Amino acid sequence: MTSIDPSSGGGPADLRLRAPEHRVAPRAILWWSLQALIGWLVVTLPQAGLLLFTDDAPIGAMWALWACVTVGVLHVAIMPSWRYRVHRWEVAADAVYTQTGWLTQEWRVAPASRIQTVDAKRGPLQQLLGLSTVTVTTASAAGPLHIEGLEHQLAATLVEELTATTQAVPGDAT
Repeated sequence: MTSIDPSSGGGPADLRLRAPEHRVAPRAILWWSLQALIGWLVVTLPQAGLLLFTDDAPIGAMWALWACVTVGVLHVAIMPSWRYRVHRWEVAADAVYTQTGWLTQEWRVAPASRIQTVDAKRGPLQQLLGLSTVTVTTASAAGPLHIEGLEHQLAATLVEELTATTQAVPGDAT
């Protein structure tokens, strides 16, 4: 990818794909755990209800419930910590770097000259835990970059800084 290199007066500079410097907030582990737990409860509670309140439940219903509970417990136990080790972010003068995922990992670079909008959002669990997600929308077919699990105040500061950076970079972000 290329970007405007401020030190060279606007010429293209190569941005290298690298591991970003900063980790997300440690409370993101709890946030991801709660999200996963809620998802698995949505799947397993109806199955358990079928077994508890029906005398003629299909024979495979018990096996399906045990399979879901087993996979769910493993998912909730492993995924959040693994994700925390992988998720990183960095904002430099010329680009935003993200690294996300757990089974499938993704590294992205968004040159500052391509940033179109910067937003922050907080779902109910994030509000409870004091976390936010910053979304950096670019002129890219790959879609926006999401920096999840940031401390709320850090996210607000990051949005302000990225907005200022975006306004300072010449061009129309296309």
